Amino acid sequence: MHVAVLFFAFALTGTTLALDNGLMRTPPMGWLAWERYRCDIDCENDPKNCISENLFMDMADRLAEDGWKELGYVYVNIDDCWSSKQRDDQGRLQPDPKRFPGGIQKLAHYLHNRGLKLGIYGDMGKLTCGGYPGTPLDKIELDAQTFAEWEVDMFKYDGCYSNATEQEQGYPLMSKALNATGRPIGYSCSWPAYQGGLPPKVNYTQLGEICNLWRNYGDIQDSWDSVLNIVDWFFENQDVLTPAAGPGRWNDPDMLIIGDFGLSMEQSRSQMALWAIMAAPLFMSNDLRTISSGAQSILQNKMAIGINQDALGIQGRRIVKEKSGIEVFWRPLSKNASALLFFSRRTDMPYRYTTSLSKLNYTAGSYKVFNVFTDETASLKDSTEFVVSVNPTGVVMWYVSAPAKFNLRQFYQGGTLHGRVYDDREENAIPRVFL
Repeated sequence: MHVAVLFFAFALTGTTLALDNGLMRTPPMGWLAWERYRCDIDCENDPKNCISENLFMDMADRLAEDGWKELGYVYVNIDDCWSSKQRDDQGRLQPDPKRFPGGIQKLAHYLHNRGLKLGIYGDMGKLTCGGYPGTPLDKIELDAQTFAEWEVDMFKYDGCYSNATEQEQGYPLMSKALNATGRPIGYSCSWPAYQGGLPPKVNYTQLGEICNLWRNYGDIQDSWDSVLNIVDWFFENQDVLTPAAGPGRWNDPDMLIIGDFGLSMEQSRSQMALWAIMAAPLFMSNDLRTISSGAQSILQNKMAIGINQDALGIQGRRIVKEKSGIEVFWRPLSKNASALLFFSRRTDMPYRYTTSLSKLNYTAGSYKVFNVFTDETASLKDSTEFVVSVNPTGVVMWYVSAPAKFNLRQFYQGGTLHGRVYDDREENAIPRVFL
C-alpha cells in the first residue's frame, strides 16, 4: 500500500521518473568482467584474458555447464573497453571489430540460447573511464535504442568525465529512454558513487524509482582491506542505506572477488556472508575456467544464496559492535526466519563469543539454527547462552527459523539493539556451543 501511494504521488507531481520495469525483484546475480580483467585489450599476446567476445562466451559456457545458472547466476556483464574508439557513420556505438567480430547482438544470442542474460556498460561523459566513447546527454535515446536492438538485458551507466548537473539530468533520462525501448533492461546507476553516496546530495527515494541498483561507493580491489573499507562504509551509514533497498532497487557494494588472489578462504566466506546480509547484487569477477573448488563451493552455497535472494528484500544491519573485534549482523527473512552473522575483525586466533538470542532482540521461544557453512543444525531457546567460535577475519553465519515475530520497528531505528525486556527464568540454562 505504501509503495502504491508513493507511485501515485510521483505521478501527480512529476518530480521523478518511475523505472517500473518489473525486473530484479531479488538482487541480480552473475559475472562481471571489470575487477578481474579491467581493460586488457591485448588479444594478440593475451588472447584468453582480453576483453573480447571469446572471454564472455567462455564465462557463459561455465555458468551454463558448471552449476552456476541453476543457482541464479545468469548475467554475463561486459564492462568498459568493449567498443571502438569512434561511433559509426550513423553516430551509433559499435563494438571493436577485432575483439567482437560477431557483434554484440550475436553475443546476446549466444547467451540467451544458454538461458543467460547479457549486460553492457556505458558512461555519461563524452568518454568512458577507460577512454572509449561515452553516452552524453545528446546520445542517451540513441544508445538506449541501440542496446535494445542488440537485445541487451542490463545496462550499467558510469559517471566518469561528467559533472553533477549532467548526472542530475542524465540518470533519469536514461531510465526513461530504456523504458521507452519496450525491452526490459535492468538499469545500474553509478550516480551516488560520484556524489559521495549520502544525502543531501543523494536522493535515495528518487534512485529507487529510476534505477534497479546503484553503486554507492568506490570500486572494490582484490584485497581484504578493500572489502573491509566497503563493509565499514555501508554499515556506518546503514540508517540511510537500509531503507533505500527493496525488491527491484538495491544498494550495490560492488563485485565478489572470491576466487581471485587477495582473499583467504576465511575472508572469502566473510565476503559472501556479508554480501548476503546486505541483500547485495552477487556479481562475481573471477576466472570461472580455473576457479578453485573451495572458492566455487563458497559462491555456490545454496543457503547463503537463499538468504541473499530472500523475497522480502530487506537489507540487513549491524546490531552489535564489540571492543573484542566481534560484530553481529542481522537480517529478517521470509517465513518468519532471519539470518545472524558473527564476524571477527581479529587477526590473532579464533575468538569464543558468548551471547544469547534474547540479548540479540529475539522474542521468547525455541528456535532452529542452521549453520550456513558447516551444515550443522541445533535447537536453541532464546534465553540460553551459547558460545560461537569465530576464526580470524572469518564468520559464523546462521539461518534462524522460529515462530516468533521480529520487531521491525526497532530494526529500522538504527544503532545497537537496546531496551529489550525478556523473561530471565531460564537464564541459567546450560550453554550450547556452535562451531
